[in-house]
Amino acid sequence: MSMGVVLIISFVFLFVISVPLPFAIAISSVIALLVGDMPLVLIAQRMYMGMDSFPMLAIPFFVLSGEVMLKGGLSKRLIRAASSLIGHLTGGLAMTSIASAAFFGAISGSAPATTASIGSIMVPEMKKAGYDEDFSAALVASVGPLGQIIPPSIPMVLWATMAGISVSDLFLAGILPGILIALALCVCSYIIAKKRGFQKVGKRASLGEVGKAFKDGIWALLMPVIILGSIYGGICSPTEAGGIACFYALLVGFFIYRELRLSDMMGILVNTVKTTAMVVFMVGCASLFGWIMASEQLPAKLVSGFLSISDNKFVVLFLLNVALLIAGALMDNISAMTILCAVLTGIGNAIGIDPIQLGAIIVINFAIGNITPPVGYTLYVAAGITGQPFERIAKNAMPMLLAEILILLLITYIPFFTLAFL
Repeated sequence: MSMGVVLIISFVFLFVISVPLPFAIAISSVIALLVGDMPLVLIAQRMYMGMDSFPMLAIPFFVLSGEVMLKGGLSKRLIRAASSLIGHLTGGLAMTSIASAAFFGAISGSAPATTASIGSIMVPEMKKAGYDEDFSAALVASVGPLGQIIPPSIPMVLWATMAGISVSDLFLAGILPGILIALALCVCSYIIAKKRGFQKVGKRASLGEVGKAFKDGIWALLMPVIILGSIYGGICSPTEAGGIACFYALLVGFFIYRELRLSDMMGILVNTVKTTAMVVFMVGCASLFGWIMASEQLPAKLVSGFLSISDNKFVVLFLLNVALLIAGALMDNISAMTILCAVLTGIGNAIGIDPIQLGAIIVINFAIGNITPPVGYTLYVAAGITGQPFERIAKNAMPMLLAEILILLLITYIPFFTLAFL
């Protein structure tokens, strides 16, 4: 039996019996190497090669900056600024959550971090305003994907590194899709608020009140401008911009807003290390898995099988989206991207799609996977924040999920939305 067959069979078996995904990937890879009588030193070599990448240094920086924002008072000021503009509308608090998630996503790069940050502040506020808990929990789970669609984005850094494309260009490709998804979620929230009779909260803020909210939040609002401006201004790379983001967040948290304490730093650093270690370990394991697949020519066979269904570009793109949504619902998006990289880039080359557009489609698919059971990381985060059952949150998130899939189809078939700024 070939290494490739052993690899797939053992991985599927371990996945079905609920072995944690990184370990399922690693164990199936080791079994395949043993069957193929390959030197086990390849395990260390291939895992290290997968993790040894300068662009990946951006990951701990963006994770750290998001943690500092939450503790340092930057997140709540972003929310106040958004609320001063749209908080008085029907469904205004829900729209404030969405706008705040878009701002936070332009800093943190992580879907679970976005849900945790926005949810911990906005869920109690929505509850006090009479929003039912089912909707509140579903909403904060649904805004999480904005964290990895609106640049900077941790999955975008990973995909660009693996696929050999520009990180900066892929960041640009995420801007319009992120805005469109935010707008779609606002429309969805408005309709649900009307249907369920959620009351407006307060009166329209005066120009002075809006100005005061933005003045108080100006340091937080400047953060995404500094990060993205430094990248696209040619001043620094995305990795270096991540370091600048950390320094800026610490400076504002300690010396301007003065809400960050030295005693907070241990918890912040521990959370950063945990998240970074999880991501890097997954990438290392998946890199070994991907190398065995490539050595057995499995990607080429899978591409041929996929394209044998149809040679029509639009049909292939539709089937690709279906396959990616299923993969995102079953697997962690980082592992899935690493394992499937060779297959997906092969399909993209075969149908002639721009690599940047393909990267955006893939990242958005896996971002949506964060609110799709059974994996659905942001659903679990929302359940932890609100105490609502996972199943109930998933059911109430369905309208938002469908809205995001609609935008996904739009950007799949109209390249303008991903390539407009290139």
